[in-house]
Amino acid sequence: MQFITAHADRVTVDGLRWGVEPIRAVLASQGIPIAASTYYAARAAARVGPMSAALREAELIDHIRRVHAAHFGVYGARKVWLSLNREGVPVARCTVERLMGQLGLVGALRGKVKRTTIAGPAADRPGDLVRRRFDPAAPNRLWVADFTYVSAWSGWVYVAFVIDAYSRRILGWRCSTAMTTRWCWTRSSRPSGPAPRPGSATWPGWSTTATAAPSTVLSR
Repeated sequence: MQFITAHADRVTVDGLRWGVEPIRAVLASQGIPIAASTYYAARAAARVGPMSAALREAELIDHIRRVHAAHFGVYGARKVWLSLNREGVPVARCTVERLMGQLGLVGALRGKVKRTTIAGPAADRPGDLVRRRFDPAAPNRLWVADFTYVSAWSGWVYVAFVIDAYSRRILGWRCSTAMTTRWCWTRSSRPSGPAPRPGSATWPGWSTTATAAPSTVLSR
């Protein structure tokens, strides 16, 4: 490495520069192959000098905080990464993402986020009757229940529904503007046809107990 660095800028009497690639070619012909990436990586490390990785990260953290604050905290990792490279601070995007995660810095999220899954580890729930197997062999063997939300001009609309795990058919549903247990499975739910009562499974993060859904949805 030192030989290449010492002679790369050497000029012959004819005014020709030796250069890195010609020297590598000669060394390879003499049984000393050196990859170009290996040489340039070593040269870059030598230019950094005694600066350690910790010092480099500390320097990057200062830049990341500065850019994030300068843009009112709305820049995420991608825009911070682009800004730093435009300023002449070379850094990988994954490094910016990692450091911003350590600092707890996040960008502004587009749109609003609603939380429909509320963990309840102390709540009483029926046992897992299907043992996490959601591939029944025939219709009406297993139903799954859940609810989601959608943004409308008038506000948030919540939709609760029951689906047959085999056919993926929606058996019943209900819409509401409030996320409460009562509205999910009331008599106004819309059944699409009668069916026997299936087994059920529950999730610890569910805000409601899903086993009440089948009999209620099909009560009308």
